[in-house]
Amino acid sequence: MDKDYRTDKENKISITVIRRLPKYYRYLGDLLDKGINRISSQELSKMTGFTASQIRQDLNNFGGFGQQGYGYNVEELHGELGKILGLDSVYNAVIVGAGNLGQAIANYKGFEDAGFKVLSLFDKNPKLIGLRIRDIEIRDVDTMVDFIKENDVEIGIITSPRESAQELAETYIEAGVKGIWNFAPTDLDLPDDMIVENVRLNESLFILSYFLKEKYNR
Repeated sequence: MDKDYRTDKENKISITVIRRLPKYYRYLGDLLDKGINRISSQELSKMTGFTASQIRQDLNNFGGFGQQGYGYNVEELHGELGKILGLDSVYNAVIVGAGNLGQAIANYKGFEDAGFKVLSLFDKNPKLIGLRIRDIEIRDVDTMVDFIKENDVEIGIITSPRESAQELAETYIEAGVKGIWNFAPTDLDLPDDMIVENVRLNESLFILSYFLKEKYNR
């Protein structure tokens, strides 16, 4: 179940607002790469697809950053959104499931550049144990709890089959992770205070299929 997040005890931020922030952050990063230092909410609206009013409302949840008649300082807003998203911190992570998806995530250097450091992959397949993906070792899943405790791991990533996802999530909690990134196509039954982000690759593909069907009458 999606939850509301709080920036302080009085102000509850909707999850729908939180989910728009990464898109703002990405577009502002693109503007910085192009050397653009200032942008209005109307210009940002054209880029993101959100209305200018919605953008201003979203940002006002965090105090607001623009100036009337000037717009937004791109570098400043990009930096502040990075702080709000927690991207000014470094998070240690591990992956359970060293198949194609797990290896692809470990291989993606962009996560590390953003502060998410994958320390190890874990699997039960003896043919995979000992191999390295971009210098990240695949270890026996039976050693995972001790590894997490010894290396201050905060994020547990699940790319295993759905049948084992619940047990692995519970093992993550036992080991002390603070958040779970779940790619398994199943809902996890976990304590309400556990932070979980579910990624539904198949559901996203089904939505694409729906729009293809609607447009081309398949």
